[in-house]
This record gives sequence, structure tokens and C-alpha cells, in this order.
Amino acid sequence: MNGEYTIDMIIQKILTDDKQYDLSKIISAYEFASKAHEGQKRSSGQPYIIHPLAVSYILLELGMDTDTICAAMLHDVVEDTPVTLQEVKKRFGQDVAMLVDGVTKLNQVPIFSREEQQAENVRKMVLAMSQDIRVIIIKLADRLHNMRTLNYRPGAKQRKTAHETMNIYAPIAHRLGMRGIKEELEDRAFHYLDPFAYSEIEHILEIKKSEREAFITRIKKNIAERFNDREFSKQPQIEGRVKSIYSIYKKMFLHHKSIEEIYDKYAVRIIVSTVGECYNALGLVHDMYRPIPNRFKDYISTPKSNMYQSLHTTVLGKEGIPFEIQIRTWDMHATAEYGIAAHWKYKQGIHTSNDKMEQRLAWVRQVIEAQQTSDDVEEIVRIIKNDLAPEDIVVMTPKGDSISLPIDSTIIDFAYKIHTQIGHKTAGAKVDGKLVPLDYKLHTGEICEILTSNEFGKGPNRSWLNIAKTNEAKSKIRSWFKKECREENIVTGKAELEKEFRHYRMSIPDDELEAFLMDDLKRHNCQTLDDFYASIGYGGVLLSKIIARLKDKYMKTYKTLENNTAEPVIKPARKINSGIILDKIDDCSVKFAQCCNPLPGDEIVGFITRGHGISIHTTSCTNYAAALKRDSPEELARWMDVQWTDNQQTSLQTTIEVTALDRVGLVYDICAILMEARIPIIHSSSRNLKNGNAMFEAKITIAGMDQLKGLFEKLRKVKDVISVERAKI
Repeated sequence: MNGEYTIDMIIQKILTDDKQYDLSKIISAYEFASKAHEGQKRSSGQPYIIHPLAVSYILLELGMDTDTICAAMLHDVVEDTPVTLQEVKKRFGQDVAMLVDGVTKLNQVPIFSREEQQAENVRKMVLAMSQDIRVIIIKLADRLHNMRTLNYRPGAKQRKTAHETMNIYAPIAHRLGMRGIKEELEDRAFHYLDPFAYSEIEHILEIKKSEREAFITRIKKNIAERFNDREFSKQPQIEGRVKSIYSIYKKMFLHHKSIEEIYDKYAVRIIVSTVGECYNALGLVHDMYRPIPNRFKDYISTPKSNMYQSLHTTVLGKEGIPFEIQIRTWDMHATAEYGIAAHWKYKQGIHTSNDKMEQRLAWVRQVIEAQQTSDDVEEIVRIIKNDLAPEDIVVMTPKGDSISLPIDSTIIDFAYKIHTQIGHKTAGAKVDGKLVPLDYKLHTGEICEILTSNEFGKGPNRSWLNIAKTNEAKSKIRSWFKKECREENIVTGKAELEKEFRHYRMSIPDDELEAFLMDDLKRHNCQTLDDFYASIGYGGVLLSKIIARLKDKYMKTYKTLENNTAEPVIKPARKINSGIILDKIDDCSVKFAQCCNPLPGDEIVGFITRGHGISIHTTSCTNYAAALKRDSPEELARWMDVQWTDNQQTSLQTTIEVTALDRVGLVYDICAILMEARIPIIHSSSRNLKNGNAMFEAKITIAGMDQLKGLFEKLRKVKDVISVERAKI
């Protein structure tokens, strides 16, 4: 429903629902919110109160309780009006105030970027939902209505909101088992993120709509007739459905399948009374239709991580069309459709016997714990995006226990999922009886045995942070290093920071360093410089995420001060042992700039650095060209003429890039040319490009441009090579 919502609609639904509500409290919350939002408009031009009413109606459909409906009515008053949280608490009680506070965004923090601010808001929301899960259910209903009316927002806002919905709110809805909300959030976000693909799939489904409906109707009728003469305690309910547009997209475009190869785009759901009847129904279905091998999944004996339970089997109809059949009990169906909200819809709240609420919400604690071991505020968004993704694998232990993990999880993830100490002591692993490396990616159905070491002092390796997929494993690794190796972390972190500073030619006096880094110390909750070094050392702070900001600050803070240093002494030209003849300066070191990697034969120019000698650049270097346009006369005076000696024998390093059609043996053929030319390879790598080609990169030692040109001519003759050039660093 996308039209205008009214309080009369809310009242009518409450009166017709078979559930007890405090109607006067809900009406009072509506009147309070309506007065607070008076005069405010939505982007659609409608009165703002339409939005709280819509969120309340969605929550009524989920069967939520009185306080949740009141909080939905009031969820924006603290954020968008002068009303305070104390007023809400005084008028509607502690519970309603706590729920409203949980869904209220934080005020903007000046030192945070937009991404960091978003992460802090998500962190606040997750902490609130760990106290009361109703917070996130309100937030999901709020986001659902915002997505339904997103067409009224500007294009940039549409894409930002859709991206946030896909990465944060849809994964949370999935983990809470709220299938309907998850699928609608995904489909609506997908519509804005890739409208072309969305329209294409929608068109395909629309073309075959009548054919599809006739097919599903026929299957339902055949199954119902077969079940009529069987003993069921209650007549099974048989439903038909079509896979969501985003689910079809993932299989078509991400897994490179045609619409015909998606076996579960048509599905029939059978709902029975008991678990025993589920397996009886499965036998009857397999007797009617031919099951497709390896397409049966028993989520009753092994529930999904979000507590979803059903039997799934894919069969072939008499027309040769594959379709999926899901078989479940009524309790399982309630859990599958409403997830955690089923506790309110069917059980009158969370205080029931045999309640699985704690098991359902274990992941919330894991998210909080994982984020607390990282000093990067954006970590919580990555945790939700990666660890709560819909695709899970189920791997077995040798004892038969099943472990659910995100897709692409490795041995390290599996070990830490079993137990923290098992993870710390991991020395190797066997999968289905065969030894595998620690970065082996596990698959559903495999049996994994972790091999441990009892060696004293044995602990995780820092490289495991790059191997682990789950943030739970990364969190436990970081915690170990944080606790056990503080002094080592400080040394490591300081060395890594200094290395980055040297790489970007940033020189900061020791007595000014803490002041220079103060904003980042605050961002990452570090009290001292040593705390900051330690965080870098154990992986809590990622230098790759902060270095760009530090470079900008360095340029603004120190660049203007460099002009006040003394001029170098001018002496007669002299040959330096690196093969350079200098026009002006003697007794200094020479280094070759990494931004352009000059080679003998290149036209070159020198730059007088502060304390690091002469930096040699090519005259075509982008940094040199930028300096000519940008720098003051005083700065330009630091550039000087230099030239190569006639008889120089210097060997220098450069990086080459070879682009080619991807094929077996390509790297071997390229390396053979380099070996034949007796050119040392310092290191090399290759990767696949998005367009299907391959890129081979190698850092090599070369005598000069003549040798490099000869090498390029030979490499261009290698089969399938498209281009060969020096890397632009």
C-alpha cells in the first residue's frame, strides 16, 4: 500500500485484529506526533504525519505490540522537531522512550566523514537492538516505507539510500528471518541501483506471466489431488510463488545463468501440521515428479542461521520445466514469513516457553564484539554487509555437528567458529580427509577437521587477518594481538606509519606528530600516540583508509613552511656515481622518483628535496607538469637541469604492464622472454580484468631505454598480447 495512511485505517485494523491493544495510548501518540510534525511536509508534498502512520501500519501487519506502535508514531519527533526524549518518556513511559531513542540518529560529529557518521548511527542502532530487538523492527518498517516513496527524492539521494538499504537493512532483515521485508527491500533498492537490469527481468517475467500462473495452478491442483487420499491431520495448504526480481538477477547476472537455468524461479509451498508429515509429503512429491540430483536441502534437521526451517527439493514437471517445492509446518511457516516478529504476531510477545530469542540474537552480540576489537568506526557496516549476507554454507565437523558460515569462508573462519582457542591453535586442516591450506574456501556438505598445535606460546599469524572472511574470526585474531602483543604492536604500527610517510614524502617533526594525528586519535578512541601505533599494529586501524586524509592535512599544514629553508650551495658540475651529471650541486645523494621511474635515455629533471638529496623525474612526469603550473617562483627554483653520463652502466628498476587476452600459458610465455633477455624480475603479479583480458605486471631491473625498447618489441610478438607499456605509478 503506497497511498495516504490515516489514523482511521490504524483504528480499523486494530479493531479487526485478534490481538489486544491499548487503543487510547496509540491514539494519544498519534495526536502528539501530529502536533509535533504540524506544518512539515515530505518530499512528495504530503503532510509528514503520513510517514509515521505508514510505519505504524506496517508494524501492525507484523503483529507488533502497543509500545512498538506508539514508538513508530513518535519515531521522528526527537530527531525532526523540538520535542525532547524526556517529554516522550514522561508522556508515554520508559519503554516507548527507549525505542524512540534507539531509532533516532546521532547529531553530526564534526570530525566524522559521511561514511563514519553513517557507521556511528548504525552502531548506535545495533547497540539499542541488543537491549530490545523491537528497535530494529521499527527501523526496518521505517526504511521499507521510505523505499516505497523513494521516487520523490533526488537521484543522488535515491542511489545513496538504495545502497545503504542493500548493504545494511536487507542483510539484517534476512538474519531476523523476515523474508517478505528482506525481498521487498532488495527489489526496491535494486530498482534504483540498476534500473536497466531490473526492467529487463521484470519484462521477462511479465511476458510469461499467464503461462507461469497456469503452470503453477496446474502443479498445485495435481499435488492437492494426490494428497486427498492420504492421511494428514489437517488438509495441507498448497501455495505458489515466483522468485523475487533481485534473486533472479543474482543468479542470472552474477552467476552467469540464463532464465531457463534458474531452477527455483517457480516454487510451490506445502504447509502441513507436523515434522513427520513434512517427510511424508516429500516422499509423495518425489513419487509424482522426478527429483533433480543434488538439489535437495534439508533445513529442518539443519536450520539456517536465521532459524529458517523447510525441506527444499527441485523436481521436473511433466512439461520438462524444473520447479522448487518447499515443505514446512505452520510454525516453520510463521518463522519463515515473519522471522523474529512471529514472536509478537503469534505468541503475544517474547516471554514464552521454549523461546529461541537468545539463539536468534547471538549474531547481534557477535557484531558488537567484532566492532569493539576494531578501532575503525566503519567496521560495523562491513560486518553487517559481509557476515549477515543471505548466502550461507553449512560445513560439518568430524563429529557430525553443522557449522553455518558466510559463503567464501576459509579454514580460519571455521576454526574460530568452533571455538576461540581452536582458532588460536590452528596449525592445519583436512577437508574430506585431504590436507588443505588455511586459505582454502569451504563448500556446503564438506567435512572439515582442524589440526591444532599445543606448542607453548602458539598463537595466530598476522596474515590470518587477510585470510579470514568473517569479522568474528578477524575480531578474535585482533583481540589476541591486542592483548598479548602490545609492545610488538606499537613497534609494528610505528614502523608501518613511518613507511607510509616516507612513501608519500611526508616529514613531520616528532614533537608535532601527536598534534598532527589528534583528529585520528579521537576518531579511533586512542588516548595516546602509543595507543594509535598499537591499533595500527594489531589491525584495528587500517592505514589504507586514513592515509589520503593525512596527505591532505600534511599539504595544508606544512607545504607553506617549506619555502623558508636555506638555498643549496652552488658548485661546479660533477658526475655522481649513479650515472647523473648535475649542473649545480655537489656532495649530495641522488634518488629516482617512484612516480615516473626514469631510465637512462629518458629526458630528466632534478628536484632539490629537504634533507633527501636530489629526486630525479622524467620531463613528462605528471608531478613535474603539475609543479610548473602550480608552484611559486621560489618552489620552481628547486627544479634543476640534470643529464645522464655518456658511458653510464647503471641498472635501474622499472615496472612494466602487459595486457593480453586471457589464456593458459600466457605468464609462462612472458617470463620466458624476460629470462631469455637475462632481465632480473624483482617481483611479478597477474590478474583478470573486468573486460575478460589479463594484466601481467613485473618490476624488473633494466640498463636503459634501448634495452627496454628491445624488450617491448619482443613482448608485443607474444601470442594474444594487446599492449606493453611502462606502469604509470
